[in-house]
Amino acid sequence: MSARKPLRQGEVLESMYSMIALVFILVACVELCDAATVVDVYRLIQYDISGVPFGSRLASLNHHAASLHFAPGADVSRAVLMIPVREMNITFVREFITQGRPLGGLLFLLPQMFNFNNGDGDGIRSNFQVHDKEMMKTVLVELEQILIHAKIPYPVYFAFENDNINAVLADVKRNDAIGQPATATTGGYKLVVAAPEPRRIASPVITNIQGWLQGLKADGDPSQLPTIAVVASYDTFGSAPALSVGSDSNGSGIVALLEIARLFSLLYLNPRTRGRYNLLFGLTSGGPYNYNGTHKWLRSFDQRLRESIDYAVCLNSIGSWDRNLWIHVSKPAENVYIKQIFEGFSNVAEELGLEVGLKHKKINISNPRVAWEHEQFSRLRITAATLSELSVAPELLENTGGLSDGRLFVNETAIIKGIKLVAESIARHIYGHEGKDIEIFADDSSLAVNPSYVHSWLELLSRTPRVAPFLSKNDPLVMALKKELADHTHEANVQHEVLDGMFTFYDSTKAKLNIYQVASVTFDLLLLLVLGSYLIVLFSFLVITTRVSSTPLPDINHGIQSFWVSYCYFYCLNVLHEIESKSQDNQLLILLVNRGSMI
Repeated sequence: MSARKPLRQGEVLESMYSMIALVFILVACVELCDAATVVDVYRLIQYDISGVPFGSRLASLNHHAASLHFAPGADVSRAVLMIPVREMNITFVREFITQGRPLGGLLFLLPQMFNFNNGDGDGIRSNFQVHDKEMMKTVLVELEQILIHAKIPYPVYFAFENDNINAVLADVKRNDAIGQPATATTGGYKLVVAAPEPRRIASPVITNIQGWLQGLKADGDPSQLPTIAVVASYDTFGSAPALSVGSDSNGSGIVALLEIARLFSLLYLNPRTRGRYNLLFGLTSGGPYNYNGTHKWLRSFDQRLRESIDYAVCLNSIGSWDRNLWIHVSKPAENVYIKQIFEGFSNVAEELGLEVGLKHKKINISNPRVAWEHEQFSRLRITAATLSELSVAPELLENTGGLSDGRLFVNETAIIKGIKLVAESIARHIYGHEGKDIEIFADDSSLAVNPSYVHSWLELLSRTPRVAPFLSKNDPLVMALKKELADHTHEANVQHEVLDGMFTFYDSTKAKLNIYQVASVTFDLLLLLVLGSYLIVLFSFLVITTRVSSTPLPDINHGIQSFWVSYCYFYCLNVLHEIESKSQDNQLLILLVNRGSMI
């Protein structure tokens, strides 16, 4: 019995040493840095046009942070520039990107006034009245055009300012200002986004939504009733797809169409006030891409239906104007039908104290570029016009609901006036009251425009990104729009199509940014030296005390050796790898890591 006691003691002690070794090994594998903060970031869009790449081509990020205060001639090829939009020099950004200067990444910090996820929207809008909002909007519009029309070989993200990220930026600025930028030798902040390689979106779907209000047909009349179409494109495009809500372009058009459908549904509910026109309401997709959805929607109509359309009114960006709106057409102003439409709108506008201008832009059938939605109708010889606050046709992927097109810049009163202008003009045409001083949708009547309805839908759309390739067939927004049209019209249905192959899109639009405060390589080397010396002393002490012991404990000695070897290997290798990640250009350290890995 007594002979087996030392052996049992050895087994117990060996187990204890093994457990201690395991704990130390796990501790040694923990990275020597602490997370300063974690923020939501939104990636710059990645897409191709006819095989030509645009936007940010990478998603993962792992570099030190830097600010615009870096020294002239400094190497920022392994740094992420943190740029607050408030302080941004747009000329510097343009030159930096167009010249193709090497960079680890870009992080643009947006003011909270552009954050549609903030619950206190009204408070933010009132707090920012003192700032020059228009100047901020102009800078953002210019920045977006630079970013989306360039091929950028490094990650580009957007984030919103908050106390944590502002504190990090203040530290980075302070270090850059005194000539101590974040490097492997000085430490600092490291920005890390762990994101997979972006994948191509195969066969992106675009969805059109339509609803009908049937007119009153005379008994025994075999002819088909004429149709008036009210159309608005509902999707957006911007530098950050996850932030492209397009409150004005074209949230205002969507809201106007839904309210016009609601108003006419009240009129058409009673056979005595139902007009002898069919009304067709269409919410189309693919607007930023030459109105591809409108093209496919119209092509799905049979010839008889297309010929029955008297005219179409397309609504585009009517939420940010004071007195002037424009009617854009493809036929000359002398055309009888165009003249009739313009005179009808002009008469109502005059009564409302507004001004409406006419803009004629001839279309080129051989040119695939479609600047206005009504041009898709004109290509099929259907009379159509676009009502917009924009006086000139936008360029491709311009004015499509990007970062600067938020709720802050939209005026509900302007939308309500636009709704009344369109509804009153169409109603007078239907009931033959052109040129008469008759107000059908009077403010004090049951047919008045509902400001609460306009407000609620505008708020919803201003919080909902709507970039078509990232919307599924059964997206909640698509279903909500269909349900709303179904409540006010008949035969509401959806049409799913595939976006034409000219455009290719890639996923990975949102991510989490981890900001770490890391120690310098000097600190790591010093810590490695101190702990290595401590372990050597500890090992020597344990070996000596074991050998002078009167009771031989070979199992204990074996456990001690296993503990020391395992701990030294894992800890030292971890620290060396950390040093390598902080100083990738130092070939000596890389050689040390490689040799350490072969031990």
